[in-house]
Amino acid sequence: MLDGIIALTVLETAGLWLYHRLTGRGLAPGDYLLNLLSGLCLMAGIRTVLMGADWRWTSLCLLSAGCAHGADLWLRWRARGA
Repeated sequence: MLDGIIALTVLETAGLWLYHRLTGRGLAPGDYLLNLLSGLCLMAGIRTVLMGADWRWTSLCLLSAGCAHGADLWLRWRARGA
């Protein structure tokens, strides 16, 4: 089931990107990619646990999610001039 959710998330991203590319409307990729990457890394972390992978893979996924989330927040904060 988790693999299906990951696949749907990737398809949703492709759809958002394609819509913006073709029409110039909708969300620009820079508005959502880091947030999306953070979520995908969290799902990958869950997947490593379910597969019984070494704990270092799970840690890497969680660290990556945290870095993507932190970068997203930092960029949004800077954009607001706060």
